[in-house]
Amino acid sequence: MDNTAVYTKTDVPRRPTKWKAFKKTIQKNWDLYLLISPVIIYFFIFDYIPMYGVQIAFKNFIAAKGIWASDWIGFVHFKRFFDSYYFWRLIWNTLGISLYQLAIAFPIPLLLALLINEVGNRSFKRIVQTVTYAPHFLSTVVMVGLIFIFLSPQNGIINHLIVFFGGEPISFMTESKWFKTIYVFSGVWQGMGWSSIIYLAALSGIDPSLHEAARVDGASRLRRIWHINLPGIMPTVVILLILNVGQIMGVGFEKIYLMQNNLNIESSDVISTYVYTQGIVGAQYSFAAAVGLFNSVINVILLVTVNKIAKKVNETSLW
Repeated sequence: MDNTAVYTKTDVPRRPTKWKAFKKTIQKNWDLYLLISPVIIYFFIFDYIPMYGVQIAFKNFIAAKGIWASDWIGFVHFKRFFDSYYFWRLIWNTLGISLYQLAIAFPIPLLLALLINEVGNRSFKRIVQTVTYAPHFLSTVVMVGLIFIFLSPQNGIINHLIVFFGGEPISFMTESKWFKTIYVFSGVWQGMGWSSIIYLAALSGIDPSLHEAARVDGASRLRRIWHINLPGIMPTVVILLILNVGQIMGVGFEKIYLMQNNLNIESSDVISTYVYTQGIVGAQYSFAAAVGLFNSVINVILLVTVNKIAKKVNETSLW
């Protein structure tokens, strides 16, 4: 007698659908979802809903008609931007400042965190952290005001030092060649302490027994930093690097605009300031939206590309 069981389609256990699995997860962790819901609502209202307005980049937007009633014109605004005299200047200035900032401003907080982590005196460590964190809380307007004061050709302390050592005063804020350096290094001074917090948090998670074993083996402090601390925080470094590269075309508007003048505009004119002058000042809303959309698309492409490279090379990525 054949004892083989015969199963019908109804007897086969069904896999839970994605929606049911998600619903079960929500029921199980409802308190966590409730905690994060204000953040989700915030981003949905202020970041995702306004994205419907991106369509004006492909329209001849007229405020009296509204977004939906304005005529579609396709890629006319994009072509106008690509063919304009300012296109390559904007691209090179934006990339130049971003890459300069990435090369200087990215490793310095990491170096600062490694140095602070090695300080044994807790009181001195707190003082160093407080002093380096403090500039972060200065507003951009105050920061730019300090830059103008310190670099003034007549009364600035920097020019006083230059004259003291036998040099001639330099008008830093009106010479294009100095703009990128001033922008990057002032940003380093203002943000390095605050940016080092994440690295310090990652360093605190490294097992102290690794350092004890290294000391027993005779490893110097520099060797322990190189072979224990750096590998221990490398996933954090990679994630932050990916995020920084993803913003490489998104040079901040406010600080550059405040530092900008007619004499240094050759080096200070970037995509964000161009969008402001064309869209808000010039009331060319569709054209400015097209330029901003182009900038955002490039950022997304860079983010995805670097994330894939990091995942293959270091097995660390955002997703």
